[in-house]
Amino acid sequence: MAYIRKFKTTSGATGVQVCYKQGNKVVRTVHVGSASTEIGIKKLVDKAQGIIDEGKKPLFNLDKYIK
Repeated sequence: MAYIRKFKTTSGATGVQVCYKQGNKVVRTVHVGSASTEIGIKKLVDKAQGIIDEGKKPLFNLDKYIK
């Protein structure tokens, strides 16, 4: 299972990580970046979500409905 973790850095910025868990243990962490503004944090969270979604197959194939 993967989730996005936001935390405060020592400089006061907000850091964003993607953490992977097995059971109750974090087995891998990917640091996405850190930002001080809300826009920057949102961009990092979107990038982190892209990392999580990478390689997943969609539940439904809606390509034939998109024109």
